[in-house]
Amino acid sequence: MTYPVVTDLARDGISVTVACRVLGFSRQAYYQWLAEPVSDREWSDAHAANAVLDAHRDDPEFGYRFLADELRDRGLDVSDHQALKACRLVRVRCCHSVRHGSRKRPGPPVHDDLVKREFRADAPNRLWLTDISEHWAGDSKLYLCAVKDVFSNRIVGYSIDRRMASQLAVDALQMAVARRGGKANVAGCRVHSDRGSQFRSRRFLDTIRANGLVGSMGRVGAAGDKAAMESFFALLQKNVLNRRRWACFEQLRLAIVTWIERTYHRRRCQARLGRLTPVEFEMVQSTHAATAA
Repeated sequence: MTYPVVTDLARDGISVTVACRVLGFSRQAYYQWLAEPVSDREWSDAHAANAVLDAHRDDPEFGYRFLADELRDRGLDVSDHQALKACRLVRVRCCHSVRHGSRKRPGPPVHDDLVKREFRADAPNRLWLTDISEHWAGDSKLYLCAVKDVFSNRIVGYSIDRRMASQLAVDALQMAVARRGGKANVAGCRVHSDRGSQFRSRRFLDTIRANGLVGSMGRVGAAGDKAAMESFFALLQKNVLNRRRWACFEQLRLAIVTWIERTYHRRRCQARLGRLTPVEFEMVQSTHAATAA
């Protein structure tokens, strides 16, 4: 800004009229700035810029339109254009818009790999796996985040949304904690994921810490790290998604929830569980544990 220069020149005895004429703006503009150095719009832009930084830190994959939606959800009255302006001001760019060769590079891990492909657990709430899949539902996409307990292969938490935001993973994890009896029952459980931005977000990490969970992340390019979770998504693909064309989001969402709760948990026997369903296996194991005690 050149307005402060006029003030400095005026202290040196140069008139405001001459200074404004030389610097190329009117005295009216200078005096208006002098009366209100920071305008309401500049305050609004500054708040939008700070909010954009926070929202982008949570979801680096969001473009400016999704960031604008996120800011409005947080109570800020901003337009898409103002969100774009704030992104340019603080140099925030969607990670999809930055190309580094033909392949997308995964983000840095925020946890060590505590599993080492040993996908076994001798009791419930010792090891959970989580991942996200996407599916077309009519003219929009449906994103499903699921949390699986390795002990019984039960889907202890899941979340479905139209956007692949960090809140999708947070909601699935919170559902898992609630279904397993709260923090007292799940503290110390390892939560293993890939390096997706949703699982590296501040919201997800805060949820892990708040519930006494222990984060774990797989290595780059290790397909075996995701195999245990991909087996569930493959079953979902074969039994639900490929059976018909889904006309709308709500129709597919209901079909997925019904299949998980009624078929996968209570009707589909699994060889690894001794030809029992996940619900039956947990009931048998809890009965054995109670008898042994």
